Amino acid sequence: MSKKVLIPLAQGFEEAEFIGIADVLKRAAHLSNALEVVIASLDKELAVQGANGITIQAECVLDSLQLESFDAIALPGGFEGMNALKKNAIILNTIKQLHSQGKIVAAICASPIVLNEAGVLEGEFSCYPSCENGLNGTRVEKAVVVNKNVITSAGPATAILFGLELVKKLCGDEVYQTLYNGMLVPLSKQG
Repeated sequence: MSKKVLIPLAQGFEEAEFIGIADVLKRAAHLSNALEVVIASLDKELAVQGANGITIQAECVLDSLQLESFDAIALPGGFEGMNALKKNAIILNTIKQLHSQGKIVAAICASPIVLNEAGVLEGEFSCYPSCENGLNGTRVEKAVVVNKNVITSAGPATAILFGLELVKKLCGDEVYQTLYNGMLVPLSKQG
């Protein structure tokens, strides 16, 4: 049975993180045929501009989705984007609902703040340095932290590793390992 993951796109998102997450998940979807990746704009404007002036086209509008059918949500960072996600009641309710069902809630960079706002952040987590101020739990200096069904990551350079961790949880070790090797992650660990 196919699993569905939502990547919400908010004005001011961090482009490298969004692309890292979306690209890895889309690759997994093509490889496994067991994953559906949905990129949704928070509002009716499908063309969403990121923090560095790069515009990405969302596939649909958030309020057009049946959110109870999703198995995961992955939040890109970017301070302005994170603030828009944090103020969006649909996003917060989706995080709460997925978390209460033991489904994956994931965030990178500044967006663990959104998980905290939804009341699901506790224990160890990763985020961009200084974004941990005032959050529940303890920030650790790691690229990716898996804490039960909550997955967090540090920032732009860790986005592909973050995406791969989501693939491992949603599609299994075989698809994860194929992408890990195929995307040359072992080379990035040299020197």
